[in-house]
Amino acid sequence: MCLGDDQHELGPDAAIDPWLHDLWKKVLDLHPVPLDLGIIPTGIPLPSKFTLQFLEEAPVTHSEEQHVARMDPQDPPSELHPFLAPMVSNQRVTGPLHFQDVRLIEFDITGSGLSFTAGDVVLIQPKNIAPHVQQFCQLLGLDPDQCFTLQPREPGVPCPVQLPQPCSVRRLVSQYLDITSVPRRSFFELLACLSPHKLEREKLLEFSSAQGQEELCEYCSRPRRTVLEVLCDFPHTAGAIPPDYLLDLVPLIRPRAFSIASSLLAHPSRLQILVAVVQYQTRLKEPRRGLCSSWLASLDPGQGPVRVPLWVRPGSLTFPETPDTPVIMVGPGTGVAPFRATVQERVAQGQTRNFLFFGCRQRDQDFYWEPEWKELEKRGCLTLVTAFSREQEQKVYVQHRLRELGPLVWELLDHQGAYFYLAGRRAGSPALTPLPTLPGCSGHCVSRLKRGPEKPSCWGGHCLLPPYVIPGGGWPVLLHSRTPVHPGSHTQPGPPLPYYHPTPPHSTQL
Repeated sequence: MCLGDDQHELGPDAAIDPWLHDLWKKVLDLHPVPLDLGIIPTGIPLPSKFTLQFLEEAPVTHSEEQHVARMDPQDPPSELHPFLAPMVSNQRVTGPLHFQDVRLIEFDITGSGLSFTAGDVVLIQPKNIAPHVQQFCQLLGLDPDQCFTLQPREPGVPCPVQLPQPCSVRRLVSQYLDITSVPRRSFFELLACLSPHKLEREKLLEFSSAQGQEELCEYCSRPRRTVLEVLCDFPHTAGAIPPDYLLDLVPLIRPRAFSIASSLLAHPSRLQILVAVVQYQTRLKEPRRGLCSSWLASLDPGQGPVRVPLWVRPGSLTFPETPDTPVIMVGPGTGVAPFRATVQERVAQGQTRNFLFFGCRQRDQDFYWEPEWKELEKRGCLTLVTAFSREQEQKVYVQHRLRELGPLVWELLDHQGAYFYLAGRRAGSPALTPLPTLPGCSGHCVSRLKRGPEKPSCWGGHCLLPPYVIPGGGWPVLLHSRTPVHPGSHTQPGPPLPYYHPTPPHSTQL
């Protein structure tokens, strides 16, 4: 085991690299390389894992629909065989003056075999946009319409099952290679080995060395420079990349997870998600854009049929089945998405003790599903508490509303056995913002705040809750009381002060 020193002036790699060098030296001393084998010198790349055998004539290739349709109809959709769901609608739900484009997207899942409940997540396999695909092929001198078959170099090595055989270069680049990801050090190491250009190779070697990690961070990580943009900066090297190394050099596109924002009990054969389109500026001229959210936002079912590959995965949230158990949900911003599915499902089952704390910036810009919440309030199925942070001089967040209604929250938790759920995004959340001061706290109190089967615990004399994670919709969130737990004191007024801590000091990063 190697202990990396992250306090090293050159970063942990400067400590790990010499350790690895010494490790291999000692290993080779104990177990020398056979005489008929040699050690691959530094700067010589290992053989590629696969070979691309290009076909002279274009074969009859299967469309994406045909490739996916080859799955057993008895099997539920999965990552290997996603369901190509028709997109029914793609609607912007934030006002024209709001800083962020947020979309409510609906899919038709008729005949898919998909089933889900509140708290589950949907995974979507995104694609690269056509201009990026064309630019990548031009840089590497590839014909996007040429087809190939993929063969492993070593026996027993399986080919990526998601990749059809034969496959076109266009399909490989658009659907499988993550050319908009931020490359890691290993990318520059392999690129340096493949570079025939002296100046470019020297720079790539510098980026891949332990001494060059700070410069690599400034060049690549901090501005979020992509694989495609790096290749544009090293055109001679990009043009010399052997196609066989594409799958070694560029990572595969990973699916993105979103909290499902609808219930099958309210919307049969439909699946809805709430998507915040990721776009932000760094020191680079071109804005940074999220691959999946930007791709989804660009799809317009009004211009023709649109199909999106997706499948469902069980979530980590479980809700009480007893109809008289209250549920308190805190969902600021797009974090409210899984709670909309929860409310719809519970109302359809006759469970009306639903308490929702929702926060956003302005009522007329990003108050998601306002008419729906209001209608449920009128029917007595929902208690809605809102916090609009930008509609008054002093910002007001959901934690302020929780503090104002502290007696009600405490009554629900301590005397009525309510379940408490919190969802949201870490970025932009006020750090160490106090939640309500409840009238007391104890292990008994904390055991009422649940996330599925996990139990909170007391750690170091403090009341500690497990992270509340909404897969695909947020980050680990910790509720933490900064004052010691006094067993039996939950009936007495006390000083415990829970905090919403985006980067909890006692939690493990997930």
